[in-house]
Amino acid sequence: MTLNQLESRIQNAKELDFGDIFDKCIKLFKQVWLQGFLTILIAALLTVPFYFLFTFLLEAIGVNVSDPSQLGDFSFGNLISFYSTNALYNIPLSIITSFISLTMVAGFYRICKQKESKESESENYFYFFKGEYFNKMLIIALIYTAIMTLSQMICMVPYIYTVVPLMYFSAIFAFNSERSAEEIIKISFMIGNKKWLISFGAIFVTGILGCLGVLACGIGVLFTMPLVYLPVYVIYKEIVGFDEDDEIMKIGSEQY
Repeated sequence: MTLNQLESRIQNAKELDFGDIFDKCIKLFKQVWLQGFLTILIAALLTVPFYFLFTFLLEAIGVNVSDPSQLGDFSFGNLISFYSTNALYNIPLSIITSFISLTMVAGFYRICKQKESKESESENYFYFFKGEYFNKMLIIALIYTAIMTLSQMICMVPYIYTVVPLMYFSAIFAFNSERSAEEIIKISFMIGNKKWLISFGAIFVTGILGCLGVLACGIGVLFTMPLVYLPVYVIYKEIVGFDEDDEIMKIGSEQY
């Protein structure tokens, strides 16, 4: 599929029904909950060491950005200043964690497609950590962190809007990894802007359901949080589909 064809599909995307999207997310979750759990667990295990390392380094130079007591007299201005400082100092850590998270979730989306298509290929959670994808995903993680940090520093309001296109980065990369980083980001924002409301609504609702795992001694959230990633996959599939779907349509049309 060419970039123009992809953009055309997004611009001419059909209206989506929230109930239908939600039902498909739940159905898919029943198929991939274990794979989702392993994705979250592996990503956490890879991320935690970097978190402690950067916390140690910042505290070593006298910066304790994680301490809310720095707020002093509580006010909206102090809160924004504190939050902006956190976002600024945590940029190196954010780049690393974003890279790990985006890459792991892209692998999870690939596994979701394998499960739905009943493919026999083994589940590879580290598929996109390969050299051919590494540099491209690192560029995407840098841009992701820049957008996220800037949005957070501007009173959080832009972040509420940009969080939807940012959520599409992994899905677009997973199924369009041959494209440039710039094209992947462009496509993510196209889908995010075109289907912002239903995407935000589905992510918000599944996010609430995902948080219910906290009730199971906290550890349950590792099993339920993968649900929040599924609306993006389902909406992408409804709007764009996969290359093999195009081939099936072509075969069908040639028979008539």
